[in-house]
Formats: sequence, structure tokens, C-alpha cells
Amino acid sequence: MEYIIIIISAVFVNNVVLAQFLGICPFLGVSNKVNTAVGMGGAVTFVIVLATIVTYLIQTFILDKLGIGFMQTITFILIIAALVQMVEIILKKISQPLYQALGIFLPLITTNCAVLGVAILVIRKNYNLLEGVVYGAATAIGFGLALIIMAGIREQFELADIPKGMKGVPISLVTAGILALAFMGFTGIVK
Repeated sequence: MEYIIIIISAVFVNNVVLAQFLGICPFLGVSNKVNTAVGMGGAVTFVIVLATIVTYLIQTFILDKLGIGFMQTITFILIIAALVQMVEIILKKISQPLYQALGIFLPLITTNCAVLGVAILVIRKNYNLLEGVVYGAATAIGFGLALIIMAGIREQFELADIPKGMKGVPISLVTAGILALAFMGFTGIVK
């Protein structure tokens, strides 16, 4: 039951993008097409889950044991950067079109504060490894869900008659705000 609460909370109630405002750059930058959003969501999910495992183990067995917890942020950033490079190499070999579609945003996963935020939150919430992985996966799924919903809406904007002053970023920000309000409707589910 505890894992279900973690999942519902991370995906809907405390969505990393719409409630915690982490990962806004890729949320707005890659959400033009659903295909790209799905690819970015998958890449971020892979990186977040892997980063959660690796950073938890590093924190528990190295940083805490040596009493150098103050090195957490820089250590986590380096781990995430290495993992993103690995994902980039794998994507380039497995799916060249997706690799090209993600373009500059793939290396930007390194600086995606959602990835770093989840790694730090797992430690701060005192989750064990399994709870941390569940939280990381659920957070990544929530990120992907928000990204795909936003991409679907933005694809529909191409067919809509939007006033000139609202085209592009303004309508995207308004839509993101309305989407965040919709997700706030889940607030009472988890206490």
C-alpha cells in the first residue's frame, strides 16, 4: 500500500513539473510533438531511475560512510552527467531519428533539475533503495505524462486560430498553468 501511495503522489499529486516546477526547460522545449515528448519522457525515465539507484548507493555507502555528505550535490551532478552521456550513446546507436529529434535537449538532461531534484529528494525523504526506485520511476512517469499531455495540446494549437500575441510561449505558459490546476485536483487523494 505504501508503494501505491508513493506512485500516486509522485505522478499526480506532487507532479515534478506541475507541482514542484522542476524540469520546466525540457517541459516547454520538447513538448511540441508527441513523438518527441514520448522519446524525451523515456530518456528522462531511464536516467532518473538509474540516477536514483546509483546516487542512493553512492550516498549510502560512500558519502555517508566517509562523512562527506556536503559533496552530495556535486557528486550527484557528475553521476547524472555520466549517465546522460551513456543514454546519448545508446540512443545514437539504437534510434537515430529519436536521437536527432531530441537534438540539444538530450545533453540538457544533464542540467534537468528534475533528475537532480529526484535524486536529492530520495535521500531527504529517507527512502530505502526500493522506495527510492519506486519514487524515481513514478516521478519520471509523472514527468513523461505531463510532457505528453502538453505535447498533445500543443499539436492541437497548430490547428487552432490563436491570436498573434498569444502564439508560442504565451499560450504554452497559460496551458501549463491550466494543466497544473487540473493536476491540483488530485491533491486530496494522498495525505
